[in-house]
Amino acid sequence: MNFKQYARNSFFVIAGPCVVESRDLCLTVADKLAEIGQQLNIPIIFKASYKKANRTSIDSFSGIGDEEGLKILDEVKVQTKLPVLTDIHEVKDVEMVRGLIDVIQIPAFLCRQTDLIVAAANTQKPVNIKKGQFASAEMMSYAIEKVKSVGNLQGMLTERGTFLGYEDLVVDFRNIPKMQKLDVPVIYDATHSVQQPGKANGKSGGEREMIEPLCMAAMAIGADGLFVETHPYPHLGLSDSSTMLALHELKRFLKKSHDLYLFKRGL
Repeated sequence: MNFKQYARNSFFVIAGPCVVESRDLCLTVADKLAEIGQQLNIPIIFKASYKKANRTSIDSFSGIGDEEGLKILDEVKVQTKLPVLTDIHEVKDVEMVRGLIDVIQIPAFLCRQTDLIVAAANTQKPVNIKKGQFASAEMMSYAIEKVKSVGNLQGMLTERGTFLGYEDLVVDFRNIPKMQKLDVPVIYDATHSVQQPGKANGKSGGEREMIEPLCMAAMAIGADGLFVETHPYPHLGLSDSSTMLALHELKRFLKKSHDLYLFKRGL
């Protein structure tokens, strides 16, 4: 993987379904992403969680099994040639994903977990750390220090909103330039940022209609890239159904975002 494509001042996209629901879903989305990436000349990283450890309810869907989920992600990588990202939750997960995954993601609620971040960084792969909903931009300097402590210079940070009360998030766009001072790519999470945690009867709700306007604000302030969860039929998604973007809307959305990114930089 050429990390130079995913660096400061180089627009890129992380996109895919929230979770590996099935082989057909992942390949359908990945094939479309590969097509869009070629058409718009935008580097795209395919993402999907092979398991969802952070669930509101015990009844919430958490995956189809670790081995099967990772097998599907490997098939996506082979068939589409897209780099692949997934998140990990425990140190033991690192060995499981090391040989298959191109970018390792640290979930927002785990952005302070030193052992987990260091283990991920020790793979010398890019590590994308979601800024915790409870964390300041300044706090994330310590997370990046943990990545660099083992000689890994491929850290990334993602803004995904801050808790507003108990069941809502607000995006403080000052966090993007503040975190960019750490000289790492800063990504805007266009879909998790509109979540309303725990608001939908034990599941996260959200305001899908706010994805685009907030994304335009992130591009205007200078985010380096986008994180977008997408699904052919978002309302049928088994996780984050309220906030995924419909797959048929993705090309227009990414073109508009990229155009604003270029305009912001005078390109």
